[in-house]
Amino acid sequence: MKEKQITPEEDIKKLQKIVDELAGGKLTLGESLRKYEEGIKLARSCASLLNDAQRKVELLMKKDGKFSLEKFEDSDLEEEK
Repeated sequence: MKEKQITPEEDIKKLQKIVDELAGGKLTLGESLRKYEEGIKLARSCASLLNDAQRKVELLMKKDGKFSLEKFEDSDLEEEK
């Protein structure tokens, strides 16, 4: 049986709900700690997915009047700094 894969969008919605619940101030200390822990896990998961996506990005560059696709390299970011 296949496990349903959660999308980053769903994780972000869950994270926003947690933020709203924590900001509401109606949770007990124990509930707040559990929600905070869940939020941290979701935030780390989202950050990991974004980092992976960044590595896979292909840059569209114009060379000699033609467009070509090149793999995105982390070193390209460092050169821009």
